[in-house]
Amino acid sequence: MTQARHPERLRAFIGALAELIDGNPREGDLLHRGGKLLAQLVSHDDWLPDEYAQPDPERYQQFLLHADSRQRFSIVSFVWGPGQSTPIHDHRVWGLIGMLRGSEFSQGFERAPDGRLVAEGTPIQLLPGQVEVVSPKVGDIHQVNNAHSDQVSISIHVYGANIGAVRRAVYQPDGSEKLFISGYSNAYLPNIWDVSKEKSPAL
Repeated sequence: MTQARHPERLRAFIGALAELIDGNPREGDLLHRGGKLLAQLVSHDDWLPDEYAQPDPERYQQFLLHADSRQRFSIVSFVWGPGQSTPIHDHRVWGLIGMLRGSEFSQGFERAPDGRLVAEGTPIQLLPGQVEVVSPKVGDIHQVNNAHSDQVSISIHVYGANIGAVRRAVYQPDGSEKLFISGYSNAYLPNIWDVSKEKSPAL
């Protein structure tokens, strides 16, 4: 396994986000301040271990990087192979999406009076260092795809729950939904907590 060069960046983000959530802020403040923290994290592309950045030729990968011990939040790396995309789906909790590598398009949807899903505006393109927000309060249904047909893209997602265990839905254009639980692509978490390897031995 390849060691991340700067795992302290992810550790610092986890600590700062946990401290923010400990203050029990309103969701809008949480998303605003948490978005700034995530933007700072994804402004550096030197901390994600290689094994959590590997694409699969069949479908996008969702690697769990950290789950809060009280399941208040989780951090995931989404790895998109060339041209890969999600179905239309929701999250049912707040979320922050930060672009680390490559680029992706996110198309939001809203319900028409007859129940169909219709595109809400034009797709949003995320570039490295940029952050998007999702939430049942501000817009939670979207479809995401790798903006590149010839390279891998990676985004870092933060959700207000253990997202791999949340019962949520994928949608057909007519608005019908199918419930699913995503789980994760990895069986093991990255070991970012062994700081002994980062400290010089005592003299």
